[in-house]
Amino acid sequence: MNKEELSALVAEILGTMGPEPMVKGSDYKPTTPGPMPEDTHHHDGDFVTDVSELDLRKLYLVENPADGEKYRKLKARTPARLGMGKAGPRYKTLSMLRFRADHAAAQDAVFSQVPQDYAKKQGMAEVQTRCRDKDEYLTRPDLGRCFDEENQKKIRAAVSGTPRVQIVVGDGLSSAAILANAADCMAAIRDGLKARGIETGDAVFVRYCRVGAGDAVGDVTGCELVCVLVGERPGLVTDKSMSAYITYKPHTGVSESARTVVSNIHAQGTPAVEAGAHIAELIETILKKKVSGVGLHLEAGA
Repeated sequence: MNKEELSALVAEILGTMGPEPMVKGSDYKPTTPGPMPEDTHHHDGDFVTDVSELDLRKLYLVENPADGEKYRKLKARTPARLGMGKAGPRYKTLSMLRFRADHAAAQDAVFSQVPQDYAKKQGMAEVQTRCRDKDEYLTRPDLGRCFDEENQKKIRAAVSGTPRVQIVVGDGLSSAAILANAADCMAAIRDGLKARGIETGDAVFVRYCRVGAGDAVGDVTGCELVCVLVGERPGLVTDKSMSAYITYKPHTGVSESARTVVSNIHAQGTPAVEAGAHIAELIETILKKKVSGVGLHLEAGA
């Protein structure tokens, strides 16, 4: 049964159900799903299989614009919700559905877990912070920055010697970001560092990880530099944004200003492989200058 036949069947069933219901005081008119346009000029009421797949840079729903093409060119520069149109004082249906879909994706990214076999598939040892579960992780950030004795032993067993550079992958506040970006970014970092003759320790995956967990890893391993790839708090543009926090001489209590950050690592921002190449270059610079964070910027400007 195709879409036209299905629509006709639905209309026939509705016709047998008596008087048409009233919606918001207006005549009820069932929406007839139509095929998704081949171009990207979507309109309120269009049939879309997954509204979250629509490119916000191209989703323009203003009716009868004064200069629609010029506005589209401006809108193409940002995924912000511009030109979403309105139906009286309300959002258009497609705008509201997209907002709710993005909000749901953000919630899923926070509350979902990285698969139990993820670390093993990526060839990493897995450790866990002092958080016992996701609820405690969300309510006790302090416990996501440290390890108990058992997990410290696991780190010591997983990392041989005293690595110059230690890579840490942490689930953070978006498991989706790690699944989408961490493997490719980590591979690019390793390749970039290898080409520069810089040794790295075996990467470690940290469950229920806050950025400060990298400092605790520094305490245990004695590494010269730690690079933490962690899922960021998701927003309404993407639920897959990852960041890299690079700290020279990491230790518990290090100032937040001592970190160099590469953020917005995702498909719509900086792609994972490109970010990895940039991070490798940054790590080389930090090791040469022996400083990260604000100190690195001050030295660069001196």
